[in-house]
Amino acid sequence: MFKLPAGKTRWVVLALVPVAGLLAFFALGLRAPQAPVHVVQAAPLVRTLQFSARVATLSRVEVGSTLTGRVEQVRVREGAQVRRGETLIQLETDELRAAEAQAVASERQAEATLQAARATLARAEQLVKQNFYSAAQLDEARRAVDVAQAQQGAARAAVVAARARLEQARIEAPAAARVLARMVEPGQIVQPGKALMSLALAGPTQLVAQVDERFLDQLRVGQPASVVADAYAAERFAARVLSIAPLVDAQRGAVEVKFNLLGDAPAFLREDMTLSVEVETARRERALALPLALLRESRGDNASVQVVMDGRVQARTLRLGLRTLAAVEVLEGLQPGEAVLIGPGYKPGQRVRAQPVDKLPVAARGDSGSAGSALTNAMGR
Repeated sequence: MFKLPAGKTRWVVLALVPVAGLLAFFALGLRAPQAPVHVVQAAPLVRTLQFSARVATLSRVEVGSTLTGRVEQVRVREGAQVRRGETLIQLETDELRAAEAQAVASERQAEATLQAARATLARAEQLVKQNFYSAAQLDEARRAVDVAQAQQGAARAAVVAARARLEQARIEAPAAARVLARMVEPGQIVQPGKALMSLALAGPTQLVAQVDERFLDQLRVGQPASVVADAYAAERFAARVLSIAPLVDAQRGAVEVKFNLLGDAPAFLREDMTLSVEVETARRERALALPLALLRESRGDNASVQVVMDGRVQARTLRLGLRTLAAVEVLEGLQPGEAVLIGPGYKPGQRVRAQPVDKLPVAARGDSGSAGSALTNAMGR
């Protein structure tokens, strides 16, 4: 059997000690369980609010008749664009024209009566000068002129009234508008006070939304928004927050928010159409973002996570910033490239082998106790 000299044996033993240590280290490492981790990286972070809105014009009016009459013609259809003064509905005018003609005849009769009374007064004044008429007869002639003038005035007023009623039989658009609804047909008897058509006056198209008051602190005038209609999901268009109501609806706990469109309104928009609006309320161009599901103990702006450092589990306290539905900005406590453990079941100091994953497991994403889930539930349509 081959034997090493005594001096060489000692050196061989000393050389094998670190090798054995390394082998033991790797053996322990191989026995350590694999742990899925999320590697933190800097990326853009955008917070949005999503809610429903409806299409609304600046003003909506209902037009009707000031007369009782029968409809002769309805000249516009629903959806039609009309100009100011354009005829919408025409009522029958036979009786109104007859009343106008009668009023004109009465006016002419009153004018003739007035002319006769004035002629009588002129003759009376001459006869008084010649002492053929008394002063009382002259006063009587003057009173006759006054009465005739009053009758003429009344007859003229009757003509004006008859012509006004004739004009009222022609129901016009009060301004440039679009016909929203038509509630009348030819032959129908209409009465004053009944709405016959609904019009949306021309003007900028606006969107109106009722937003939960819990998110009021996130909204500002001028914030950009993306809008889409369910029936036209591929045709998104841009809007901007125009105004935020100063009052909160006490019954619904909501505040009214209005949006104006950036550019022309899409042709498919309809009055009262329901839309989905996504408002960008905050943005970080480069933030250290961490999925909300990885937070363990979250209290206000602070939370804790577990990270893997040198093969061991380590607890870490974080200071948080901007929150979105799925992620949160880490201001302090983590550095880019650090590995955050996914899922519970690890103890501080435990040896693990970090296994980076691209997507979070379903269990981690479905954490019902996370802040992200609470926001999602609160802000769903």
